[in-house]
Amino acid sequence: MSDLPERWTRSTVYQDMWVDPDDDPRESDDDGPEGELATLLDFLNGYRMTLRMKCDGLDAEQLARRSVPPSTMSLLGLVRHLAEVELDWRNWITHGEPQPKLYGKKDADFLEAVADQAMVDAAFADLEREQAATDAVLAEHLDGDLGKVIGRQEIAVRELMVHRIDEYARHSGHADLLRECVDGRVGQ
Repeated sequence: MSDLPERWTRSTVYQDMWVDPDDDPRESDDDGPEGELATLLDFLNGYRMTLRMKCDGLDAEQLARRSVPPSTMSLLGLVRHLAEVELDWRNWITHGEPQPKLYGKKDADFLEAVADQAMVDAAFADLEREQAATDAVLAEHLDGDLGKVIGRQEIAVRELMVHRIDEYARHSGHADLLRECVDGRVGQ
């Protein structure tokens, strides 16, 4: 008998997919977004949804499991990390005193992610709150000029949007591997 988890899928069309293409909430029958900003926002929202899908249905222990030793990475750590990163991005695009890190010292987002339901609930609430707060601050600058330079980091709106997409996309790939180690479910 193998120590590897049995592959799991909800898909009936392609057995190795996460969900049936017709049921994938990231897809629609629309023609797709029009324009650069709409495209960037569509990709960002798709990767945000992907991360949530990778965490769906797992308990606190599974979310906190460090599936690829010696890495400290876990799905819960990724959620906490992305909440922290959203706060960092907001600090980049605002002026005044930067807000302190959510979880204290460097790497606490991963290192202190433990199997506790209260921590899981707090992490998802933190992520949702930080995403909304960063989106709201950035929305003040979405006036059509994506080359506009903003904030203490003097970053172009376009560059920040692409950076956000990159961060979520990269971590969605990590989440694919972490989830597969937990219960055999694979991504698409």
